Amino acid sequence: MEKATFAGGCFWCMVKPFDQWDGIESVISGYMGGHVENPTYEDVKKGDSGHLEVVQIQFDPSIFTYEQLLEIFWQQIDPTDDGGQFQDRGDSYKTAIFTHSDKQVELANMSKQALANSGRFSKPIVTPIRPAETFYIAEDYHQDYYKKEPDHYAEDRAMSGRDEFIQENWKK
Repeated sequence: MEKATFAGGCFWCMVKPFDQWDGIESVISGYMGGHVENPTYEDVKKGDSGHLEVVQIQFDPSIFTYEQLLEIFWQQIDPTDDGGQFQDRGDSYKTAIFTHSDKQVELANMSKQALANSGRFSKPIVTPIRPAETFYIAEDYHQDYYKKEPDHYAEDRAMSGRDEFIQENWKK
């Protein structure tokens, strides 16, 4: 098993896209990249901790590759927005790829460059690629939120503008 960690704005919206594939062992909501030990959701949301909301994925690379995870990640975010994602604004909702190995750094950089070269977006790709740091698991009520609170999840996601952005920018 390997780990992949992505910040894509609200972690509630980042679990489901990864959670449905063979080879994905788990998708855990949490926090990474800040300066406070054991941050709470309130610390992160207020911006006091420096952390981003992330999902950490345990996956079997022989079944589902890191390249496939990167492809899903890019298609869930606005990689040109450095102020947060969709309705969620602020540093804790910024995007990032946190890498766990030199190979992940190489693959993440290649995928970012390919996206930049694709011409899909008129603005620059601003999502940083950073070394993974300590991962703090979010509070239990955040885990698998789309399953635990399907009505609230659907309502929040519908109001966010994320799905419209995905539809507009990732049409097949």
